[in-house]
Amino acid sequence: MTPKERVSAALEELGAASQAMIEGRHKAALRSARRAKDLAPRDATVRETLGLSAYRCGDWQTALQELRAYRRLAGEPTHMPVEMDVLRALDRGEDVAKVWQELQKIGASPAVLKEGLVVYASYLIDEGAVEDARRLTTPKNLKPNPYPADLRVWYVASRANALAGDVRAASQIRDALVLADPAFPGLDDLDSTIAKAQR
Repeated sequence: MTPKERVSAALEELGAASQAMIEGRHKAALRSARRAKDLAPRDATVRETLGLSAYRCGDWQTALQELRAYRRLAGEPTHMPVEMDVLRALDRGEDVAKVWQELQKIGASPAVLKEGLVVYASYLIDEGAVEDARRLTTPKNLKPNPYPADLRVWYVASRANALAGDVRAASQIRDALVLADPAFPGLDDLDSTIAKAQR
């Protein structure tokens, strides 16, 4: 799809973008990814890298456009939860719900579905539909050795339960989360939410 004379330069820019992302230099990654797109606009990996670096920079419109282009080119639903998060940032709630429904119909991998659930349930909490978020995320059992995606679902479940006033369930899920990953990001905020629910 990319003219032969552009392949080498496109790969160089893509490599630079990928390295910058690994190093957390997201603006540099965005610049290199834009140059890679100029050279290879129909390459799925280029569009994916551009979309993800734009997401990290908070450039929501670019992120949405490029991640959707990636999905069309690659036929992969991998980043649909990121699309949902971008739509949430753009205050396009109805579209968050639509993409969540589409993601479930596609039958993505369990990890991708769980990431989508985290975003959708967080959107529900933002909208005041705490009980719906609680119903969707509260685990039936807190299994040992959970996957990283499970931990993110547990985090939202604990938050939803606390906001719904069920401090016992919120604390139980939070304790399981801490046991699995004591350094899980956002624990201080979660503790604060649970503490407020206890008052």
